[in-house]
Amino acid sequence: MALEEQLRSIEGPYSGYYRRDIPVEDAELTHVGPGTPCGELMRRYWHPVALSSDVTDLPLAARVLGEDLVVFRDGSNRVGVLHRHCSHRGTSLEYGIPSERGIRCCYHGWLFDVDGSILETPGEPPFSRLKDSFVHGAYPAEERHGLIFAYMGPPDEKPGFPVFDTYLTPKDNRLVPYSIWQPCNWLQIRENGMDPIHAVFLHSRVGEVQFTQPWAEMPVYEFFETGDGMHYLTIRRVGEYLWIRAAQYSLPNIGQTGGLFEEVDGSKYFGRVSLTRWVVPVDDTHSWIFGLRHFNEVVDPLHQGREELCGRDSVDFVGQDGNRPYEERQRNPGDWDAQVSQRPIAIHDLEHKGSTDVGVAMLRRILRRVIRGETQPVIPTGDAGGQEVMYTYSHDTVLRVPLRDDLHDEDVQRDVGRRVMDAIKSGDAVPDSEAREVHIVTRLKEIEADPYAGCSAAAS
Repeated sequence: MALEEQLRSIEGPYSGYYRRDIPVEDAELTHVGPGTPCGELMRRYWHPVALSSDVTDLPLAARVLGEDLVVFRDGSNRVGVLHRHCSHRGTSLEYGIPSERGIRCCYHGWLFDVDGSILETPGEPPFSRLKDSFVHGAYPAEERHGLIFAYMGPPDEKPGFPVFDTYLTPKDNRLVPYSIWQPCNWLQIRENGMDPIHAVFLHSRVGEVQFTQPWAEMPVYEFFETGDGMHYLTIRRVGEYLWIRAAQYSLPNIGQTGGLFEEVDGSKYFGRVSLTRWVVPVDDTHSWIFGLRHFNEVVDPLHQGREELCGRDSVDFVGQDGNRPYEERQRNPGDWDAQVSQRPIAIHDLEHKGSTDVGVAMLRRILRRVIRGETQPVIPTGDAGGQEVMYTYSHDTVLRVPLRDDLHDEDVQRDVGRRVMDAIKSGDAVPDSEAREVHIVTRLKEIEADPYAGCSAAAS
């Protein structure tokens, strides 16, 4: 077939025959094994690798970033993350016996400490120096908020353990850990968080209303780079109020999301997050979401969230896991179905991105620059109770901004939204975390008192 005829066939109806070939995936962003560009970036950060509740008196077999690991808790309540296979003859330490100090291999009784030191090789003669001649593969571990984290990079590059400002506010905040299994690549899961327009359709218009009715309103939206990633900004008009929402992506795989059940029925100033989530690659085609569900009176004043539903492969809002019956997921699909069904690894070269995909494109661009060493993340920090905290921007703010006939409302929404984000980012200069929040709320109330400042009258 001549090239001209083939091109006409591709552009015409029933062109499946000419569209059969599947290009290769974007390996630079999606492959995470040892020595891969994205995998090496990932290894410079702390990642959750297990729920604390899954690590009891028995070891837990885990796979993270293409590496087989074992997570255990010894008799001194120390958590260890070791290479899974015993250094002696390769038996899996998932069958090991946690001891008062470390874990003992079931096969010949070798005892490994949490740092990989070999404490005992009981079958060896007393004069043997075998146990002192090498160490077993191990990674530093921390247990926080019901999650077990590991750092899997070079020991001399280990960063401090991150503490987000959203852990500490509001004062009644309760953090409940959970996990979700997803049989697909990590990136297509993480990108979902920088695609706010999917919420209009997937969560509101296509099937059932999965959150609240205001989500169905098409927002004005923008995307902004931050020192360590990016955030989106959406502004929705709901009656005489504007709902201004920002959600943040932090390198390499962290997302923070505001409230799930926003009713937009009164003013709200800098309401913080309901979710902190890490998308942790198991390997190139499987992932775990490890998350902290935030429960407090600000983010959920009507108590619509349900703590008891948060746990292993479960969270308390619809569409987040693959555990519902298949036909139900077809009739009312959720995030899990939309993300997993993009193929085990989404093929970027087959996409036809539109104007609503600006955030996805920006995320990929930021990630690629950092992988290539073209930019270095810069994270704003402050102090709270004597500890350094990372300042974040995710929030829900609701301001009373009535419609005006003499102003283009989309321009008003965009102007107010930008002023809100400028007010929040001005708080980066405030070194105390509590004082920062007071500063931001004061600025937001000033915007609400004069919301139209800077807006030009509409042309008649």
